[in-house]
Amino acid sequence: MDGTVTAVSSSGEYSFTKPNRDSITLLAGLGVEGDVHAGVTVKHRSRMAQDPTQPNLRQVHLIHAELLTELAADGFPVAPGELGENVTTTGVDLLGLSVGTLLRLGGSAVVEVTGLRNPCVQIDTFQDGLLKKVISRDAAGNVVRRAGIMGVVRRGGVVRPGDAIRAQLPTSPHRPLERV
Repeated sequence: MDGTVTAVSSSGEYSFTKPNRDSITLLAGLGVEGDVHAGVTVKHRSRMAQDPTQPNLRQVHLIHAELLTELAADGFPVAPGELGENVTTTGVDLLGLSVGTLLRLGGSAVVEVTGLRNPCVQIDTFQDGLLKKVISRDAAGNVVRRAGIMGVVRRGGVVRPGDAIRAQLPTSPHRPLERV
């Protein structure tokens, strides 16, 4: 399963959106260099309030550009970086990956997939009604999260728009993604 990086984004301040960059540098065990969410322990405010010593399983946030296209068709125009992601992708079924999948980005960076992003109500502050488009329930009543995936940096490197993405699935049994 191969794809392409379509945009990279980062912000040194807590904000909902992140500006696009020409490149980002991933740092092993930390996340995106200069990004407010980089670190060994949790950096998301809600997670820090619960337990600031938790490991940071949300160092890198990835969203598939196909979701942004779908949202625009539903009347919710969203540009890369506006949902707070660090890497916008195309061609990779991010939500279909399993825990432990390795994503090789560009020439050297490797991100290990840890789980699904749990979208919060800030999405509705950004665009009213958008939360219902990225989180819903299936026919069995299970919560379906579509706002991207999270991962940790296993090997650092520079990532740029246009870089290749190669997904390496872990050995079986595959574990479906859950909220992290």
